[in-house]
Amino acid sequence: MSLSRIRTFIEVYRQRSISGAARSLNLTQPAVSQHISGLEAVIGRPLFVRSPSGVKPTSAADELAMDVGDKLDATERALASARARSMDIEGVLQVAGYSGFLEEVLSEQLLPLLESGVKIRMHSGNNDLVVSLVLEGHCDLGVSPLPVLDNRLKSEKIFTSRVLPVASPRVAERLAKAEHFDQAIRKEPLLAYNLELSLVDQWLIKNRISVEGLVPAMVSQDLRSQRKLLVRGFGWSVMPEFLCQEYIGKGELVELPSPVGTREINYYLIWLPSALRQVRVAHAHQTLLNQLGTSVERFS
Repeated sequence: MSLSRIRTFIEVYRQRSISGAARSLNLTQPAVSQHISGLEAVIGRPLFVRSPSGVKPTSAADELAMDVGDKLDATERALASARARSMDIEGVLQVAGYSGFLEEVLSEQLLPLLESGVKIRMHSGNNDLVVSLVLEGHCDLGVSPLPVLDNRLKSEKIFTSRVLPVASPRVAERLAKAEHFDQAIRKEPLLAYNLELSLVDQWLIKNRISVEGLVPAMVSQDLRSQRKLLVRGFGWSVMPEFLCQEYIGKGELVELPSPVGTREINYYLIWLPSALRQVRVAHAHQTLLNQLGTSVERFS
């Protein structure tokens, strides 16, 4: 049973598509079909049933994927790392993620890759865009604040940060003097990441402050623009600690009271398993896991 047939099977299983697997593996569709047929002959059971939208795995395919999928990924990562130690890894690495995290956290962790000759292109976007760029092969690696649900992708937690309510000292003082903090903070202008208040509402709910009818004064997916307004004394926001810790230390921002407590946000490195067959991507993947693995505790 050849490794290439197993890899072909795993790719078809994850993509639920012969043509999609062929593109990822740089094979023809007949070659992919031949690999699957050969594997079925060895196992003695069908692995897929064709459907109008692609292929559907049988129970035998589910069992085989469970047995070999992660082991194959680990084997290929090890082989790619071994090749990286003896081969030229120079080239371009495409990385996608939330802009604030890329520039405030990830950029300094890229130094070993840059020093080894890898050229890096960073692309910013929200979670949906990052996942699409990685799935479609436009980016080699992605960073997302959400674990991926698409079974074609792999993810691993690489960073954890507290999420803090912050404002300028002037706004914080005004809130501290208010008789009812929960009512007073709702009257201050809110700066939010999006209209769904994805960062804000979880803090509000945890601290038993009503979110009903709360409309942000400003919405921006780059929280650094909000940080500038906060420092100037306008409004309040909730943001990851790595974006405001320096400003809190300088006294330009103040962490507002959290009657019940703060929460945490996790960031995940995401990738297509097939992308790790490229030596450059496998090397970058392992480097970032090693680098950021030592950084998780800094903000947790």
